[in-house]
Amino acid sequence: MTERVAIVGAGLAGSLLGCYLARRGLSVDLYERRPDPRAGQPERGRSINLAISERGLDALRRIGLVDSVMADALPMKGRMIHPVAGELDFQQYSASGERAINSISRGTLNNALLDAAAAAPGVSVHFEHRLVELDSCTGSIVFESPGGKVKVSADVVLGADGAGSAVREQLLAEGAVGESVDFLDYGYKELSIPAVDGAFALDPGALHIWPRGTSMMIALPNPDRSFTCTLFWPAGDFDALSNAVSIEAHFRNHYPDLLPLAPSLVDDYLHNPVGVLGTVHTQPWQAHGRTALIGDAAHAIVPFYGQGANCAFEDVVELDRCLADTGGSWARALPLYEHRRRENTEAIAAMALDNFVEMRDKVTSPVFRLGKRIEHTLERLLPGRYVSRYELVSFSTTPYAEVQQRVHRQHQFLAAAVFLGAGVLGAATRIARSGRKG
Repeated sequence: MTERVAIVGAGLAGSLLGCYLARRGLSVDLYERRPDPRAGQPERGRSINLAISERGLDALRRIGLVDSVMADALPMKGRMIHPVAGELDFQQYSASGERAINSISRGTLNNALLDAAAAAPGVSVHFEHRLVELDSCTGSIVFESPGGKVKVSADVVLGADGAGSAVREQLLAEGAVGESVDFLDYGYKELSIPAVDGAFALDPGALHIWPRGTSMMIALPNPDRSFTCTLFWPAGDFDALSNAVSIEAHFRNHYPDLLPLAPSLVDDYLHNPVGVLGTVHTQPWQAHGRTALIGDAAHAIVPFYGQGANCAFEDVVELDRCLADTGGSWARALPLYEHRRRENTEAIAAMALDNFVEMRDKVTSPVFRLGKRIEHTLERLLPGRYVSRYELVSFSTTPYAEVQQRVHRQHQFLAAAVFLGAGVLGAATRIARSGRKG
């Protein structure tokens, strides 16, 4: 008899997971609390454009979806730094300058994955089904739907329903898992830059950053030649601007090049919501060998390394691998999946927080830029032996925990190289000055 798997959440991870499980010949029911997102408008101001890199591409490639799903993605080969005054500064991501992360809207990616899941044999998708009861031991589930309560039963229940997971909430109520959430004292708000005469207003081959010390704004390109901008500010700062005059004055002082590019700035600022940011830690991720959490439902992270979706897609790949390694035994595969993934998700959670500081502050530092130049030089001189953290995270599938350990060793070497380089430069300067005096 074919096992029935219920996936709660038809977002990015849930839809991809449905595709993977269908390939294993399982019967999959995909439940989503929202109406079908392919039939309506996306929720205003809630997208945070995604940057899909090698880990996500690898997951799509394994089931033949990379070309169709990523058809509208736009490659970004580096960061474009926008200072308050002065010239723009492009900082390439890779030593070769050729590798890129890919900008894609969350809605576009979700719709493409939903199409793939709905077309997969054995997959049924149910919209407007909000989970209200779950027995993680028996697999009994109750949903609220437009037609009333719906009770179903599944051999396996997988919660792929995001950072605010209803499955996790039910597991917490049962005492099956524990949870801690580290909220960041920052919020985010989206703005937009439209196309100008049918063309991009900014370079579409870069992720644009306006670093301002304790805050920042980023902008990612869209296929319609617009840009989605996201402000990341200390949470209370959003309330300080409450009318057109104060909003325009603030942006004129702190983001002067944005004003002429964003005609809807005031309307976007006043009407788009402020989102919250945080890191979710759950222990354990599974119960009874038949109910488990995956992606953000288990370990949501902040978005500053662009790895949330990529990490969730890696979860799907690892769970599929664990099923293969255990002969399809969910009771063995689910604990194994958690064992293999936990240290890696904790590693990327820490690196994402570190990258926030880098993006909002360090990228404008001469010392930081010198360090990056030295890193890229070392990568070219020592190919495969010295690889930057960014390349390892974004352009490889090296486990995150291994990246963290390797980079620690490399940074010790780099610090010594920077110190030596500064010493050589200082000595050369003193010699030059001495020559002039002579």
